[in-house]
Amino acid sequence: MGKSKVLVVGATGYIGKRIVKASLDQGHITYVLQRHEIGLDIDKLQLLLSFKKQGARLVEGSFSDQKSLVEAVKKVDVVICTLSGVHFKSHSILMQLKLVDAIKEAGNVKTSLSYDLFAYGRGSDSRLATKHRFLPSEFGMDPARMGHALAPGRETFDQKMIVRKAIEEAKIPFTYVTASCFAGYFVGNLSQLETLTPPKDKICLYGDGNVKAVYMDEDDIATFTIKTIDDPRTWNKTLYMRPPENILSQRKLVEIWEKLSGKELEKINISGEEFLASMEDKDYAAKGGMGHFYHISYEGSLTNFEIGEDGEEASTLYPEVIYTRMDEYMKIFL
Repeated sequence: MGKSKVLVVGATGYIGKRIVKASLDQGHITYVLQRHEIGLDIDKLQLLLSFKKQGARLVEGSFSDQKSLVEAVKKVDVVICTLSGVHFKSHSILMQLKLVDAIKEAGNVKTSLSYDLFAYGRGSDSRLATKHRFLPSEFGMDPARMGHALAPGRETFDQKMIVRKAIEEAKIPFTYVTASCFAGYFVGNLSQLETLTPPKDKICLYGDGNVKAVYMDEDDIATFTIKTIDDPRTWNKTLYMRPPENILSQRKLVEIWEKLSGKELEKINISGEEFLASMEDKDYAAKGGMGHFYHISYEGSLTNFEIGEDGEEASTLYPEVIYTRMDEYMKIFL
């Protein structure tokens, strides 16, 4: 059937640029939305032009020009959106509602699926699999499991659920990607706030430090994401990234770093009550991020549930992907 044609929206962002690379690396014709709003941002323009050199096709469009979005969507089979949903950057989750409308109007992202799942992966020519789908901007915790989340951080989850509702009401095929903790933000700093590099002498442990989370190299997130788009097993499902060797407690992260660096750190335990109290004098954006941190580090919101029939686990589906282990990831900081 050939590989899907892909449109990436939000391609100059933290995850978006990796999605573009992974799409090209895996042989997809890849379109990148070039938004008029970049204005004089030379860094974004040069990044877009670098995608073009790698083989991507730039297509102009804007969220203020619905016709341009429709025309961009008509060129492809799969739309992947990576607009930011964190408050310390731009918070653009609900802009995707315009993208949902564009997909509906374009009409080429189909809403039917027929395939022989038993034959999938066995070289059978008898299967017929619809590949068309929309991957909205998620890539963190599963918002469907975060109805209890603390304000103001729960706004992100609530808005993602609004987008999901719009997608499903429009009967647009989807794959929701939950990617857990980005290594760049959670691993090099041993999950410390307000820094991105390893602490020199002291480390704050959240509770006893034994609550488990999942840590993912961002390039691996992109690789797994692109793997899903021609896979009928992920059609209208949630993809969870839980590679076994990357399910670690904060205490284990610290142990790995101490072994690599040859230096033991002083541990300071921070209770849940102390952590919540420390949020009170923070600004809106900081409170939002710290709320997410609390759910991950104290409640174990990434690992305290079983993946049900509506989900799939990435490393199980794609064992051929050699994902980055966190001991290897940390070596760059030595």
